[in-house]
Amino acid sequence: MSEYLDPALLAPIEKIARFIETGDQTLLSAFAKKGVVIIENFAPHLFEGTDAVQRWSQVILSWHAQPKEIELEHSFGPVQDLSVQNGLAFLSLPTHWTGLRNGIRFHEDGGWAFVLVQEDDEWRVRCYGWAVTHEIEG
Repeated sequence: MSEYLDPALLAPIEKIARFIETGDQTLLSAFAKKGVVIIENFAPHLFEGTDAVQRWSQVILSWHAQPKEIELEHSFGPVQDLSVQNGLAFLSLPTHWTGLRNGIRFHEDGGWAFVLVQEDDEWRVRCYGWAVTHEIEG
């Protein structure tokens, strides 16, 4: 990685991961106000348009509906492929998830590619794509 990693770049990404873990809707402020595009490994896979965050978040919130227990936890690897210029940033982030799916523990490794934009003097996520690279159940 050739550029200095400003910790402020990771702040909105951490908020999104915490939203996925907890369903705390106040964390959705991590997303940009417009132009959001999300690529996920769950249907409908592509979330875009003015209601992209709302539609994506409804799927996540359904995971937290009682009586389900999901016990999601994440950890990040080192940032890769960082580029920051003109109020935009791109980075790739190896991520490890653990949790419960239908009562069975799973471990999932993958990569997130993010495009961040500066809004209101902070970084926000405009786009991300998630790809699972390895998964183990049990």
